[in-house]
Amino acid sequence: MIENLNKQTFAPFGKILRDSLPNRGFPKGDEWIEAVHYFNAGELYFQRTTHAMYLDFELGMTVLVIRRDDTLTSFYLDKPVCLNAGTDFAIVPYQSECSVRMSLPREASLERLDSFSAIENLKIGDRLRLGEIYTLFYREEESGFLFKGEKHSMYELTYVDRGQLHCVVDGNGSTLRQGQLMVFTPNQWHMQYTDLNVTARFLTIAFDMESDLPMNLSDRVFDLSSAEAVFLKQILSEIDTNDVFSGDFIRSNLKLLLLSVLRDVSGRKKRLKTPVSLRNENQIVSRTLQYIADHVYDKLSVETVAKETGVSTSHLTALFQRQLAISPGEYIRRVKLEESKCLIREGRLNFSQIAAKLNYSTIHHFSRQFKDNFGISPSEYAKSIQTE
Repeated sequence: MIENLNKQTFAPFGKILRDSLPNRGFPKGDEWIEAVHYFNAGELYFQRTTHAMYLDFELGMTVLVIRRDDTLTSFYLDKPVCLNAGTDFAIVPYQSECSVRMSLPREASLERLDSFSAIENLKIGDRLRLGEIYTLFYREEESGFLFKGEKHSMYELTYVDRGQLHCVVDGNGSTLRQGQLMVFTPNQWHMQYTDLNVTARFLTIAFDMESDLPMNLSDRVFDLSSAEAVFLKQILSEIDTNDVFSGDFIRSNLKLLLLSVLRDVSGRKKRLKTPVSLRNENQIVSRTLQYIADHVYDKLSVETVAKETGVSTSHLTALFQRQLAISPGEYIRRVKLEESKCLIREGRLNFSQIAAKLNYSTIHHFSRQFKDNFGISPSEYAKSIQTE
């Protein structure tokens, strides 16, 4: 970033002249050689003078770069200056070209040093670039909610506003409580569910993002500060406002939130532990969850799933309890019931056909499990969605 040219910042390298002085402070006389030099962005190089020399911008936005002990300091050259003898410096056009007036004693020499490419970060640019926002949902899910999982090429953010939500990422389970956030990275498989006696209100946003800096966001649970929570409240507020500027405000606040989280990512934030043994267990859990999702219409049992996954029933049960805080049998039951809600909403099958399609032994068994899980019968659920 370019520094302001003032007496304090420039003191180690020379002095700033008063531009109200005659000839803008440049000396006059036969002992001085004065000329205007032109510079373009395609040819950049350092120089060094044996004597003090005078510099002043003429045309174009000009940057004066000074090198000391391999450290570069950049100043916006908008005032006449006198540079100390022996200083390595370069003139860099802020855009395509510029011209600089220079004055040297006749006995001085100006040595051309090494060339260099354009200096990065002279201008203030975006280190994090937010792309399209694809989905933005703020919802309250009933107890027993289950999303059976997906992966996609976007980033996805989940923030819990109330209650708690279980998130499983590549087979590694964690619980998000009120005020906590997770970010799922592209092509990272994830699923979510709530306990049978707990509701959850949460925000999910799917978006594109890229950065030239490391983004250590995956496998982390973030406890948001009050300042970070304000960005989320602004996003929710704009959902209700929904005017021509709401999209810009949503994008701006989402970017501010992500920047704040990234800035503090190595501090107080908690990273989930994933040693080699745990990663292996996560892979087993992840394969199992995907198998269940792909075979939801089959007759599934814990024994069948364990055999297809390549582990023993007891080992699979232990992994599910440790990673997901749920038994594999209960998970299978809830995936099938969640699928039954989708079939009821489609309205193409009656309850007996839905029970048979999902391989329930009887319609009564299906209806009893549905009511135990969701608190209403399948027929009551069908009536409720008709009135929405």
